[in-house]
Amino acid sequence: MQEYTPYIGYLASALVLISFLMKKITYLRVINSFGCAFFIIYGTLISSVPVIITNVAIVLVNIYYLTRKTE
Repeated sequence: MQEYTPYIGYLASALVLISFLMKKITYLRVINSFGCAFFIIYGTLISSVPVIITNVAIVLVNIYYLTRKTE
């Protein structure tokens, strides 16, 4: 495992946490998607399929709601 791998996990965690501090749902979904993207990278680096699958699903849900015409 690379020495920087844990830092990617910490960054991902921080972004997901920060996303829940957002008042606007659009900002929450965008920041959360970045956090999930880093979790996907992290999951790939540590070879964790559950981490990858979960975060891909969350990103897809976020994209779905971000691209809907009505909220």
